[in-house]
Amino acid sequence: MPAPGDRPAGATSPGAAIRAEVGVGAVCLVVADLDRVQRFYEHAIGLRPLERIQDRVRLGVDGTTALVELDGRPDAPRRQRGTTGLFHLAVLLPSRADLARALRRVDAAGWRFTGASDHLVSEALYLHDPEGNGIEIYRDRPRDQWRFANGELQMDTLPLDLESLLGELGPDDTGANGMPSGTRIGHVHLNVAELSAAEDFYAGTLGFDVTVRSYPGALFFSTGGYHHQIGVNTWAGEGAPPPPPGSLGLGRFEIVLPAGSELEQVGQRLRDAGLDPQREEEGLLLADPSANRILLTAQAS
Repeated sequence: MPAPGDRPAGATSPGAAIRAEVGVGAVCLVVADLDRVQRFYEHAIGLRPLERIQDRVRLGVDGTTALVELDGRPDAPRRQRGTTGLFHLAVLLPSRADLARALRRVDAAGWRFTGASDHLVSEALYLHDPEGNGIEIYRDRPRDQWRFANGELQMDTLPLDLESLLGELGPDDTGANGMPSGTRIGHVHLNVAELSAAEDFYAGTLGFDVTVRSYPGALFFSTGGYHHQIGVNTWAGEGAPPPPPGSLGLGRFEIVLPAGSELEQVGQRLRDAGLDPQREEEGLLLADPSANRILLTAQAS
């Protein structure tokens, strides 16, 4: 397996690559019923409230770092089917036992999973929040168990053995204490209009590697030898339009670069490509070609 900072065999990036592994920071969701959605992320998902200011709530696990931000806007337009936007946000857990606890916790809260998959590199559970935003909860297999064929990282969608997963726990281990320390956003998966435009942006301009091309209608982008921090697909339809500005669903997500120097380099590549990111206090705000909004930030030193 590649060491952190190395490209997987076959990974491609037509632009200047980001060598160190980036992080995915908070995912901001615009929601109509803030109280209901907040209860879901606390009781079913297991996040804890960090801060609430008027109609904005930050949720996380360690008391400081937000994983999900909720922006309550009851009058926001609804996102229509067949538009670009969030496919799912993905919460990465430290261990297989933690994934089993998540299964029990969601079930105890009365929510149903829409899928449970073995992706070879990971094991994952899928569900939707009360307003239809997709969520993946997963754990990674150790990197030395990841496999390559013909220069490409092997990923698949196979049935997850739930009996084996629950066998990680004793009968009294319910997961009632919420998400554990070390939980983070592992990746985001987006609906886009065109794969080629997404590749030009995420690989050609931002500097991600393409790790998987063989998945039908999808591409996966990575830095630092990870399987993916960003996935994109055209499953909402080739040429899908964006939803109206300010719609319910994805407000923005954060890409956290390892250093301020990396942020400046990426910002310069964006300007060289004719893009004009908006400078915010936290970093650079921009949108991908399918109008998915991104906040580029740098990890605090």
